Amino acid sequence: MGTTDPELQAIEFPYPPPKFLPDERHGIYACRPNVLRLVRARRAHECEDLGMHPSSALKFETAGVSEVTPSGESLTSTAAGVARRSAVAEEQEFLDVATARRDTLADHLQAELSSEALDASERARQRMLRHQYEGLRRAQDGLVFGRLDGLDGTVRHVGRVGLRNDGEDSEPLLVDWRAPAARPFYTATAVDPEGQARRRHIRTAGSVVVGVDDEPLDGTITAELVGEGALLAALDQRRSGRMSTAVSTLQREQDDIIRAEATGPLIVQGGPGTGKTVVALHRVAYLLFAHRTMADQAVLVLGPSPRFLQYIAQVLPALGETAVVSATCDTLLPQIRVGRDESRLLAEVKGRALWQSVLESYVASLLPRPRELKLRWEGEFYVITAEAVGEALASAVQGRPYHRARAAFAEQLHHLLAEAVVEQRGALMNEMEEGFEDILARVDRGMQHDRHFDRRRPSGSDIDGLLSEEEVEDLRSRIAENATIARFVEAWWPTLDAEALLRDFLSDRTRLARFARQLSMEEITAVSAEPAPWASSDIPLLDALADLLGEVEAPQPQGEFVADRARRQRDWVYGHVVIDEAQELSEMQWHMVLRRCPSRSITAVGDIDQAEAAHRHTSWAQAVQAVLGERWTAAELTICYRTPREVMDLTEPVLAEAGSRNVPPRAVRSSGIAPWQLTITPAELAGAAVEAARQLQRRWHGGTVGVIAPAVRLAELQAVLSDVPVLTATQSKGLEWDATLLIDPQGIAAEPRGWNGLYVALTRCTQEIGQLLLT
Repeated sequence: MGTTDPELQAIEFPYPPPKFLPDERHGIYACRPNVLRLVRARRAHECEDLGMHPSSALKFETAGVSEVTPSGESLTSTAAGVARRSAVAEEQEFLDVATARRDTLADHLQAELSSEALDASERARQRMLRHQYEGLRRAQDGLVFGRLDGLDGTVRHVGRVGLRNDGEDSEPLLVDWRAPAARPFYTATAVDPEGQARRRHIRTAGSVVVGVDDEPLDGTITAELVGEGALLAALDQRRSGRMSTAVSTLQREQDDIIRAEATGPLIVQGGPGTGKTVVALHRVAYLLFAHRTMADQAVLVLGPSPRFLQYIAQVLPALGETAVVSATCDTLLPQIRVGRDESRLLAEVKGRALWQSVLESYVASLLPRPRELKLRWEGEFYVITAEAVGEALASAVQGRPYHRARAAFAEQLHHLLAEAVVEQRGALMNEMEEGFEDILARVDRGMQHDRHFDRRRPSGSDIDGLLSEEEVEDLRSRIAENATIARFVEAWWPTLDAEALLRDFLSDRTRLARFARQLSMEEITAVSAEPAPWASSDIPLLDALADLLGEVEAPQPQGEFVADRARRQRDWVYGHVVIDEAQELSEMQWHMVLRRCPSRSITAVGDIDQAEAAHRHTSWAQAVQAVLGERWTAAELTICYRTPREVMDLTEPVLAEAGSRNVPPRAVRSSGIAPWQLTITPAELAGAAVEAARQLQRRWHGGTVGVIAPAVRLAELQAVLSDVPVLTATQSKGLEWDATLLIDPQGIAAEPRGWNGLYVALTRCTQEIGQLLLT
């Protein structure tokens, strides 16, 4: 509808203002970089509530405004408006049916779960039902988000979970987004429609359909992005400080990676804003859906920091998946925590793959050597030859860690001792037999004439002194349970504690020089001089040593849910491992990953250009060669959805300084906000940072603002900015905010691997970035 209402204003800004996409709360329906057309905001004092720069010189002019829909379609077109309202009503009717069906199924499952499980089979069934119930319960928002209209006239709705109508053989009411039938929703194009005539994105708020976006697949409309309107609307929403699911807006290159086979390590290179974390988490949900047995082993998600894990914490539960353990490399060992920082030099030295073979050689040196053993049993001494001990040792240590090898050797020693007892007893009986044959014969004849003689023939040791098989087995059992024999084995092959052993080893320069010959004397001296608390780079060494030693006794997994059992057990073997920010892993941390997933079913996502770790790898091949060799598959995300063009344009010179050999991702959206900067003195820093942060908070009211600064500036800024996160570039990795305030970018660049850190810092925002430069 056209209007000349004088209260509808066009607001001019002296510099590009924040871009506003559809927002019914504020009534903003359309904009261009320098002019916002407002429908409901009638007065100047409302501008600040809309996020406009408080210091801007505003000029109000009467403007005729045509109200438009979020996609830009004019509502003055009666036919278009009627069609849209009809489509919304149609999808609302379907959503009501699907919601009712979901509630019915959830009530049915809840009733079944109320009954007591009487045996293991019933408990397993209840775990499965509980998983289904949780999936339905969590599918509140976005239960239905898509629809596919086939060329053959079939209509399929796509949603968070799959729903069936009554009857096992009925057609699905709602297709789970992970099912093969839903894949065209993410991959069909006008060039290859995959049998589809139209794709429809359905936007909902709770149980209400608020909009639809139709995308014909007949070639009449071509778009680079799948569901472009829905995607851009989602990207321009205020950030909440928590990552949300993206099942309704996944793009084809993302979906290809999500559904890739899990047959070996898949390493995904993706620049800022390409959605690599989204891809990694949705891949977990897909794999748990497609490979049900994987849930029996759980999936491990490794992130760069506890803050990052908190940021992504609700994504997988929202997708209905709970068989997941989240951790950092520093928290993988139960009850072990990092107690100090360390230098980058030592972090790099102790992150090298050479430590795996060093520790293997060291533990092998602790094994007992073959020698003759003299054991006492029931008052007699028995000798086990050195040759027999050597054979038992070689058999015991084959493929076993230290403590399990000892248990295997002890079992063989029990057999050897039992054999020695039997053999020695037999020899004694043979010596005695010759002298007593005549006596025994006479006694036997006399007993035969005795009328009370029991003519049943005696057997085993009753007649010849030899032990029967049952008696030999009883002897072995008694030897195995004998405390004196156990003490002897413990003294000869002692129990070792991984923590104490590693501390002793790392502090002993002589041992380090003997076993870690690849290290220089300067490096050995630096390692041996470290204080007692564990540093981050010690955790992989401790894990390697604990694995080489093994458990003294096999742990009994405890906990009702598989994730609880896996979390408590160091040597748990996972069905799949996902690594986010994988470029930060050292070679020894990669070994930690492989120990937890020997099948190599691994998805690693990251950006090698954002690497800030102490290692010097500048390519994925360098990063994984020492551990994975050539046995891995590469994939790439090339489109930047989150970070606007205005910000990505700042990164080219930074990447050049960082020595990048990669093509940065291509940004597909613009925020309409030019990056800005302010030069100040160090004395002005605190006040300027507070003022700039407050302005950003006002402009992005309802969203999030983050501050990134060099490590040396952190304490000063955290003291005056208590209500916004103030982080280093490394700490901000993987996070995102509506707006970023970047403090002293040159100071960040001057830090170790600083250009990579600056690249990270520049690309955390979804809308606006401001920089405070220090003179």
